[in-house]
Amino acid sequence: MKILLISPTLEGIGGVAQHSRDLIKFLQESNHHVDIISSENIPTIPIKKLKNPSFLLSSFFKTKFMKHYDIVHAQHPIAALAMKNITGKKILTIHGIYSEQIKILHGKSSSTFSNKYEKNALTWTDAITAGSLEAFNHYKKLASNVFFIPNGINIKSLPSKIDTRYSKQIIFAGRLSKEKGIHTVIKSAKNLPKDINLIIIGDGPEKSFVVESIKNCQNIHYLGYQPKEKTIPLIRGSKLLIQPSIAEGISATLLEAMACNTPIIATNVGGNIELFSNDRGILIEPENPEELLNHIVSIIDDDEKLEKISKLAFSEVQNYNWSKIGQKYLDLYKKLLNS
Repeated sequence: MKILLISPTLEGIGGVAQHSRDLIKFLQESNHHVDIISSENIPTIPIKKLKNPSFLLSSFFKTKFMKHYDIVHAQHPIAALAMKNITGKKILTIHGIYSEQIKILHGKSSSTFSNKYEKNALTWTDAITAGSLEAFNHYKKLASNVFFIPNGINIKSLPSKIDTRYSKQIIFAGRLSKEKGIHTVIKSAKNLPKDINLIIIGDGPEKSFVVESIKNCQNIHYLGYQPKEKTIPLIRGSKLLIQPSIAEGISATLLEAMACNTPIIATNVGGNIELFSNDRGILIEPENPEELLNHIVSIIDDDEKLEKISKLAFSEVQNYNWSKIGQKYLDLYKKLLNS
């Protein structure tokens, strides 16, 4: 098959970037031709509130004169306008619930515009895939051609090294943004017992807030953005991974932590509920730093409970391996081409 994949970005540890990279790798290893449009190979404005709008316009003009593909696969609604230009079967993958994410990040006025844009984007597709059951149930009320294909990870490709820098090491790894709950992380971490050390990995719009907030905190360590080769060993070496998101799909970081046998504390939102029900993780209310702190302190020394959680999570994450998830995409591609 000749496939065009359009993604706002392929770099960093964000969910859309990781998903796009892994899907491209799977398709190429399955002997399909994949062309790529992303902010790494077309002009965009590298400023927080302008990067996505500039990608939308730049990718639209990039595809204006492109020829036919068997499959045109847009990752994120921002990529849908470019997808519209090209002939071929069109798929839009939505990570989480787009309108909710915009409301959290940019406020109600921005979400009103994004709702209108999203409704139009849904009509430009032959198929829509949602990465969590929550998103699937949301979008199937808006369109008839919605399929549930969760995010995946390549378990065998994860680095096997272990990096433990502190005896009671916990970690947050992800985008430093409001929807990922970084404010909750910082509020909770400031009250951690001194023998519990938090490592924070990532970059994003709340970076300056993080750096400023932890200046006088000896047991909070911000390492900035780190490549996967360094991030995964730190996750393996931690007793807990925390991710108190306000909104979430099926997070690649959480899947990776499950594959690393690292127990997780996450919020009871979105895809987290699917991943961590039945004691596969600890679920808390969003925007509740006190509850997060209490769970960290109460479980950090309970090795038996930590081992039980990690074993159940490791068994569950096998269902999200790219060998299974990638085949779901190929099956959908073939179904569209044969329709």
